[in-house]
Amino acid sequence: MRMLHTSDWHLGRSFHREDLLGAQAAFADHLVETVDSAGVDCVLVSGDVYDRALPAVDAVRLYDDTVRRLASRTRVVLVSGNHDSAIRLGVNAELLDVAGVHIRTSPATVGTPVLVDDVAIFPIPYLEPDVVRTAWSLPERSHAAALTEAMRRISGSGHPGPRVVLAHAFVTSGDVPAEESESERDISVGGVSLVPASVFDGIGYTALGHLHGRRVLTERVRYSGSPLAYSFSEEHQLKGSWLVDLDSGSPGAGSLAAEFVEAPVPRPVARLRGTLDTLLTDAAFEKHREHWLQVTLTDFQRPAGAMERLRARFPHTLVLGFEPEGAARPEREVASRIRERSGLALATDFVHDMTGAEPSAAELGLLEDAFTDCRQEEPVRVPAPRTEAVK
Repeated sequence: MRMLHTSDWHLGRSFHREDLLGAQAAFADHLVETVDSAGVDCVLVSGDVYDRALPAVDAVRLYDDTVRRLASRTRVVLVSGNHDSAIRLGVNAELLDVAGVHIRTSPATVGTPVLVDDVAIFPIPYLEPDVVRTAWSLPERSHAAALTEAMRRISGSGHPGPRVVLAHAFVTSGDVPAEESESERDISVGGVSLVPASVFDGIGYTALGHLHGRRVLTERVRYSGSPLAYSFSEEHQLKGSWLVDLDSGSPGAGSLAAEFVEAPVPRPVARLRGTLDTLLTDAAFEKHREHWLQVTLTDFQRPAGAMERLRARFPHTLVLGFEPEGAARPEREVASRIRERSGLALATDFVHDMTGAEPSAAELGLLEDAFTDCRQEEPVRVPAPRTEAVK
């Protein structure tokens, strides 16, 4: 059986106020084209279909159109993620089963397979430990405990052939570093969110969602990642889906082959760092002209009109930071310096940190006047009411 594993569409998400719906629609077209050209038997969507629980109307329309087009060509199995509203996404799930679209958003369905040919596909929606702990009598409040119980239920299903699992969680392997993206929402409970990949031992293929970078934890446990970069921390990630062939005719887990299918990138993202003059003149940066950019300037003094000048060369600069190189770093802790300095001195320090120079005489005069005005009317202190002991 041939499966296409995708996840974390985050329909309706913007990128630093830039609308991504057109890029997400292009990815939907790419999915449909891949299903047609590769002869896909089933599309697996491992959660975070939407970016928020109450998605915008345009995002819902794109989701509806995408699923309709996929369903006219192949089977679809989809689970809710931590960004989705399980109730909203799961509306009419039983009716959609008839159309070959199998949406699972409730813990009550865990352990019940969706059968595609001879393969049993077990969808596991995002499991919030606080929600399932009592119902499932979990030994502890953690994602690992929730998924361990989910896999116990799947193991007890009795299906003899190859099994596929969809799950939305932060899964790690000892051989693969645990890396997160700035665009992923924290799902930790008590500071712990990690689930060991060994939980899925014995499964023919585990299609994971939540992390936005593609990752191979083991040959049979993989993240597809998000179809687009949703933060600048994802600038080096390759986006796309896994095309997975699972031998449904063999006993046990079945033989497996997987190929990564790259998704279209309407506009790449990048992070640039340097002085303003270098960024504006160095030919090496020309390749980033049409990228969405996060720029960090290292000039000793903040240049005037920096964003406007950058956008003359890089029209899609979205974020501008300032970290001057060579500036003296204070040796003492900030808290101790604050306790020992007056408000006027702290304001003077702030001007220096932002501009790289001491305030001018005129600026210093304005600061002095401001602090003087603030002190002219002291707040009236109301004494606390007196209480008498009850005899």
